[in-house]
Amino acid sequence: MILLRRLLGDVLRRQRQRQGRTLREVSSSARVSLGYLSEVERGQKEASSELLSAICDALDVRMSELMREVSDELALAELARSAAATPNEPVPASVRPMLGSVSVTGVPPERVTIKAPAEAVDVVAA
Repeated sequence: MILLRRLLGDVLRRQRQRQGRTLREVSSSARVSLGYLSEVERGQKEASSELLSAICDALDVRMSELMREVSDELALAELARSAAATPNEPVPASVRPMLGSVSVTGVPPERVTIKAPAEAVDVVAA
């Protein structure tokens, strides 16, 4: 099962780490407890829209950018899950322009690893 809270937490963590900031710095700036922010980043807690807004403000990231990145991650996860379930089916032509090359490894589907470089457009299920 693809959990939105895990994808959201992963994207938040990457945003924070790109800036070289600590959980403590962001939690203080967002006025969110360190433990709660950590649980959100690990996908253990569902973040409310108010909390997400505070975290985005602390990270100086627009919520729309955050959600776009989460949406892209979700699309890749869904594609990987589908590819793992039906490894011999080609990717629909309508999906190809939206994706780079996606490699699916680590089946079963709930433990799929996704790597998506921008050069190619093939889906490989291993």
